[in-house]
Amino acid sequence: MCSDASLTGDALEDVAALVAERNRIDALLARRVRAAELSGAPERDGAKSMRSWLPGHCRLSAAAAARIVGNGRVLEHMPALAEAHDAGLVGAEQVAVAATALTPERLQTAAEHGVDLAEIDAVLTGAAIEQRYADFVAVVRHYLAQLDPDGPEPDPTEGRRLTLTKHADGSLSVRGELDAVGGEKLQAALESFVQADRPAGDERSRAQRLGDALVQLCDTALAAGGLPTLRTVKPHVAVVIDLADLADPATGPEAGRMGFGATISAARARWLACDATVSRVVFGPDGAPIDLGREQRVADRYLRRAVELRDGGCVFAGCAAPTWWAEVHHLVHWLDGGETTLTNSALLCERHHTKVHHGFRVERQPDGRWRTWRPDGTEITVPTPLAPAAA
Repeated sequence: MCSDASLTGDALEDVAALVAERNRIDALLARRVRAAELSGAPERDGAKSMRSWLPGHCRLSAAAAARIVGNGRVLEHMPALAEAHDAGLVGAEQVAVAATALTPERLQTAAEHGVDLAEIDAVLTGAAIEQRYADFVAVVRHYLAQLDPDGPEPDPTEGRRLTLTKHADGSLSVRGELDAVGGEKLQAALESFVQADRPAGDERSRAQRLGDALVQLCDTALAAGGLPTLRTVKPHVAVVIDLADLADPATGPEAGRMGFGATISAARARWLACDATVSRVVFGPDGAPIDLGREQRVADRYLRRAVELRDGGCVFAGCAAPTWWAEVHHLVHWLDGGETTLTNSALLCERHHTKVHHGFRVERQPDGRWRTWRPDGTEITVPTPLAPAAA
């Protein structure tokens, strides 16, 4: 019989072997993505780059797609690191960290100081193989700090980052980095709301008060009406909900759909409606809006609203561009007699709007689905089926 210790040991060996295999697969994927990018392959499906093709056709997040594309470029210029990645000794995260040393500005600075790219490659590869991830990150940071200690003050805004990660329930996780001055501005704005809203008996934590302050900052900016206009429409919070759910006093979970894709309960929608404009939209049997209420005097604005409600974003296959990036396209060109109507309209982002005017074609099916064809008449299908693992 096998002892518990031997079984545990086998399990750990399996985990280590799988991590190494994943590293090898990540290396192969990065190389193939780089080859596809250099060959201009994404253009065949109307995509600008592999960064935009991967999310639409392989179900990847934008962040994951960007890392794969970036790693492919790194492996092309750092053969030692590429060899270690191919062998499973280095992971994709480490390659992404190494990429920070390969910006054009840093490569130029290294050349000016007599540091050869091969030397950078060797040093970073050795550290990636021999040291823990956190220690490897420290090595890269130390190298960058020593690269040009007496050089000009870098632009602090280059390090600003903000990532919004949406979860299945529509909630957001916020993660970011700000330079000292930018951070001071954010803290000053948030602290004004934190200190102005401290009712007696407030048991909220500091983190909760800052979260509420950030939402209040957004409320104030939206209500002021001074934010940039997006596609002829001022930024606003929008909720689409059936009239029956709005009128029903029940909680009604997941009854309302918000502009950025989140779903909320009918109770939450009723709470928002207390301080909002309510517009009626009547849908026909095919799911398309047919009556936009009394406000339809301003045709452009309300036709666009109808197209946004129906399409939800760019309809080009593989594209996830939101409504505020999109333009209303005439399926039959206006110059060719096409009418400015809902049935003759499609929502397309700027890039795909251009593509459709240069040979690509989109068409709405009777069941409401959109299909896209290339100039040669072949259809772009999304998502591309992922190949099953070998038995």
